Amino acid sequence: MRRRLTAAVLVLFLAACTAPAPPSEVRPDAQGEAAFVYAQNLDVVTDWDPATSYSNEVIALQNIYETLTVWNPVTKKASPRLATSWTSGGDGKSWTFTLRPGVTFHSGRPLDAAAVKASIERTMKTDAGASYIWDAVESIRVTGPLTVTFQLKYAAPLDLTASAAYAAYIYDVSVVDQVKDGKRDAGSGPYTVAGWRKGAEHELTLKAFEGYWGGWDRPHYRTVKFRVVPDPRRRWELLQDGEISFVDRLSPGLYKRAARTPGVRTADMPSFNTAMLLFNTERGPLRDVRLRKALQKAVDYRGLIEALGGGAVPASGIVPEGLPGHQRKRLPRQDLAGAQQLLRQAGYGPGGRPLTLTLTYAEGDADQKILVTRLAETLRPLNVTLDSRPMEWLAQWERGKEKGQDIFVMYWWPDYADGWSWFGNVFRSGKPPVFNLTYLKDSEADGMIDMLPMLNVTDPATAKKTFYRLTDRLLDVRAVAVFPWVVNYQRAFLGAISGYDDNPAYPDVVFVYDLRPSA
Repeated sequence: MRRRLTAAVLVLFLAACTAPAPPSEVRPDAQGEAAFVYAQNLDVVTDWDPATSYSNEVIALQNIYETLTVWNPVTKKASPRLATSWTSGGDGKSWTFTLRPGVTFHSGRPLDAAAVKASIERTMKTDAGASYIWDAVESIRVTGPLTVTFQLKYAAPLDLTASAAYAAYIYDVSVVDQVKDGKRDAGSGPYTVAGWRKGAEHELTLKAFEGYWGGWDRPHYRTVKFRVVPDPRRRWELLQDGEISFVDRLSPGLYKRAARTPGVRTADMPSFNTAMLLFNTERGPLRDVRLRKALQKAVDYRGLIEALGGGAVPASGIVPEGLPGHQRKRLPRQDLAGAQQLLRQAGYGPGGRPLTLTLTYAEGDADQKILVTRLAETLRPLNVTLDSRPMEWLAQWERGKEKGQDIFVMYWWPDYADGWSWFGNVFRSGKPPVFNLTYLKDSEADGMIDMLPMLNVTDPATAKKTFYRLTDRLLDVRAVAVFPWVVNYQRAFLGAISGYDDNPAYPDVVFVYDLRPSA
């Protein structure tokens, strides 16, 4: 997540302040050029290996590595990236990709069909991160210097798989084992690693790869920097001062303010990013399904949407609108009387035993803080105390993998543009839990989850019914989670930047090469 993973800004009292002076451009770097500076609240890199990377570093790695295809939010289909074209056999079990000529890795080696075969086979062998996206692949053959053919075990949309935000990278296997310390990379993208300082505020710097196939004739940012700034107020101030270029999310109040601030541009974008409260079904009091259902009823869904303003829309089911698996007219509603009744049945609630629940969430994420604050206020009259702890993502995730909390708050988005990702990654049984931070073990749900990839291609109508059955089982029967909202991104960036476009299949990623800095 995983991250989450996104950074929101909430500084309520700023609305009463006078307007700041127009921001300057980001300060030039040592070479005299303005760098593109991305600031967020969490550490950037958790894993440098492009095969196993599955977290925050996507915002950097999508600028270092490339995939065969890229998901196009306009056509809602895969578009060319490293592959210029592809064909599929009539049964959907054979795919041939034709590669872009003249592409080289940062190591200087050519990116050809053999390199594609080697990198995907290595990713598959890791059996880690999002490597499952290649599970349908039975074999990969080099059928020409720039053509590679995949034979599948069952029909699958491999052009879509090849556009995934994780585990679809093509990389130089001859140097990939040397990337773990962040001193080099194995990619082919427009930028390469210039420096990494783990745990530092100025964590990561990328520089232009001079041999990039796209060329550098037009204006481009040649330096990209990633800063870790947990304090939301400071991120906003740094943007106003021109010290950073881009803030990935703003609170509603600050978003309105940014829209009126000279020298700042804003973007309002729908997303596939869902907020989640995951309940510990294996340890502690929430092993009792009655308590989990009580928490589902206690959440003030409408109040949260209002409090977040334009930064969120209601979640209907598990999968957000725009993806296969979305279930309309399944909006949750607060029911405090029902919550109290369930608490009493379990021996808690007003007049019963006091209940204390531990909850972890992302440090510096103001939207999650609003969620936690409002939930604590709602639960207090029900004799339930929320022991909430903001944490850095890695610390929160490590604690979660040790099953060390009752409620785990995080965001989730799909690995590629399909609804399967929520079910296969967050709710399927597995050891270690990785992202199944409900620790659910449900063989009936697992069976349905495992059918979905094939059904999506061979029988969409049955796939749709299976998505719905899974949603009902997880939310109604097992009551393992709450989905309070879907994120609506409210970005802010310096007005000198043009060419920014948000792609919901790659959350929080800025494809910096596509931007145009001011002259």
